Amino acid sequence: MKKVMALSLGELVLKGKNRYKFVNKLISTIKRNLRNIDHGKIYQNMGKVYVEVVTDNEEKMINRLKHVFGIVYIAPCYVVETDKEKIEEAVIKIVDETLKKNPSYKTFKVKTNRGDKSFPLNSMEISAKIGGIILKNFDLKVDVHEPDFFVYCDLKKDTYIYVDKIKAHGGLPSGTNGRGLLLLSGGIDSPVAGFLMAKRGVLVDCLHFHSYPFTSERGEEKVKKLAEDISSFSGELTFYSVNILDIQKEININCPEDEMTIISRRFMMRIADKIARENGYDCIITGENLGQVASQTIDGLKVTNDITDKLVFRPLIGMDKVNIIDIAKDIDTYETSILPFEDCCTVFLPKHPLLTPSVEGIEKSEEPLDCESLVDDAIGKMKISKIGGDYEE
Repeated sequence: MKKVMALSLGELVLKGKNRYKFVNKLISTIKRNLRNIDHGKIYQNMGKVYVEVVTDNEEKMINRLKHVFGIVYIAPCYVVETDKEKIEEAVIKIVDETLKKNPSYKTFKVKTNRGDKSFPLNSMEISAKIGGIILKNFDLKVDVHEPDFFVYCDLKKDTYIYVDKIKAHGGLPSGTNGRGLLLLSGGIDSPVAGFLMAKRGVLVDCLHFHSYPFTSERGEEKVKKLAEDISSFSGELTFYSVNILDIQKEININCPEDEMTIISRRFMMRIADKIARENGYDCIITGENLGQVASQTIDGLKVTNDITDKLVFRPLIGMDKVNIIDIAKDIDTYETSILPFEDCCTVFLPKHPLLTPSVEGIEKSEEPLDCESLVDDAIGKMKISKIGGDYEE
């Protein structure tokens, strides 16, 4: 009997004639994530993808597969011929393993999916037969309402028996929905925004602004670690690092103090827009959240948006902070995000930032600035590096 990982694909199975493109991309990502782990054949069968397990590295394999967007559940299972004795052997083996790990379990329920309609028994009858095998061999009882564990049987050309369904992130495979440039700060929000867009199939690269030497090199290393965390889901990414201290100094000298933050945001968007256009990005991604800070009011977002006609995605725009934190903890970026290093947004921070800016008013305040020259100078000094695609177990 062979051990395989059964991967449930969620919304991918609802795709039409182009479904094969999504599945092929998914399999390509699986191969990338498992590139230095021994495994057997990867194949499809009736709406699921299977990966053969060849060595005792299930835990590591599961961890890698959880980082593949498009997978909803991962089920370690035994696959046997659709034969009564072989099925009985697999059921006894997997239940025995389950009870050794969880000796407190007393009740179970069997769920069968009969994909092979030529099989003489229906799903209910198959479940009853498997239930009988378990009752005969173990001191357990059936509980159809709240069992301690389920025994699943997928009956196809071969039969797949499993107990655990490990939740993954779902979504769409990386690279199926274009390329996006993420404005990545060192905070909680922007890594979550990058994760959520990568989950929808966008290949994410990162743009980080700093104000060295007013901000520290350790602060930038923290942001690179966050980029690395994102790359563990989406693959190797490009990291653009831009120093905007000279821009901030010019704003501080020539513009009203209460407009410092919103004008700085507009320069960030100008730089992002130019990098996106020159490098073929389809969209810009930010971690902005409506009303969270002064620059993220509706008026503030209008003024920022005025800079670009590129598509700007703000996946956190309507979320509560507690929900954002929950996602950050789930994807292991939270602890890095809260490390106490200053970012460029804290440089020349006004005591009372303007809450209701207008495009006309801000454009008038920017008149003393040579915006194009400041942007070109900042991009000219930009540092570019490749980050990630690797995994920490």
